[in-house]
Amino acid sequence: MKKQNSNLIASIGTLIFMLLVFLLLWFLMIGYVPEQEDEGIMVSFGESATGGGQENGLVAAAATSEATFTPPPAPAPPSNNDLMTQEDDESLALRRQQEEQRREAEAQERAERERERAEQQRLEQERLERERREAEEAARKQAAIDKANQMGALFGQTSSPEGSAGTGESASSAAKGNPLGHGNSGGNSWSLNGRSIVGALPTPGNDFKQEGKVVVNITVDTNGKVISAVVGPGSTVSDYTTQQLAIKAALKAKFNVVDRPDKAMGTITYNFKFK
Repeated sequence: MKKQNSNLIASIGTLIFMLLVFLLLWFLMIGYVPEQEDEGIMVSFGESATGGGQENGLVAAAATSEATFTPPPAPAPPSNNDLMTQEDDESLALRRQQEEQRREAEAQERAERERERAEQQRLEQERLERERREAEEAARKQAAIDKANQMGALFGQTSSPEGSAGTGESASSAAKGNPLGHGNSGGNSWSLNGRSIVGALPTPGNDFKQEGKVVVNITVDTNGKVISAVVGPGSTVSDYTTQQLAIKAALKAKFNVVDRPDKAMGTITYNFKFK
């Protein structure tokens, strides 16, 4: 009995001792912190496939980038609405270009018409100015001739266009009642150096608008036809209609035919008076 108690006490003591050792070891393991060693830098020499270093890092980075890169979505094909919008824009641009070309063509055409009109006006003004100068020169010469005729009449002579004495034609014309160089008819008068009128002096119509005198400068060819008639100095009528009546009547006048190649210039004076 006593021996059994001793074995039991020894077993309990052994168990307690092992428990204490276990606890001691357990506390020692919990409080132990392993020291970290400095890690070296891996260097790759050569081109070995198993070498480390920057190449492996780049490969890893590329792999990571490839793993995270998402390709952009493919562009969608244009729809019918997009195509129609594009066609409308092109048609609108074409219409605008055609409209601009049309406007430029019209502007050029208007400018050309303006130039032609200006040129016509310039030519007409030059013609009128030339006729005015010719008429003034004719009137001046005729005035000098009339004065010479008046002086020559005192001595029984009449001046010719060349300043020579009168011919048998002048005497014959005077005998027939058509004086050479000037005359009166129906209240109107005419003056044409070295020429005589055939028949009566044409008279203008009665539908004139203004009273007064219209002096028409005339140019007569060798056949006795009035080829030019313009209103000259000395006129007192400013009404255009009345002036035109005088010009139209003067163009109907006929004078004697001469064998000289020159043209004669003179005047026809119409007196307008309301009845």
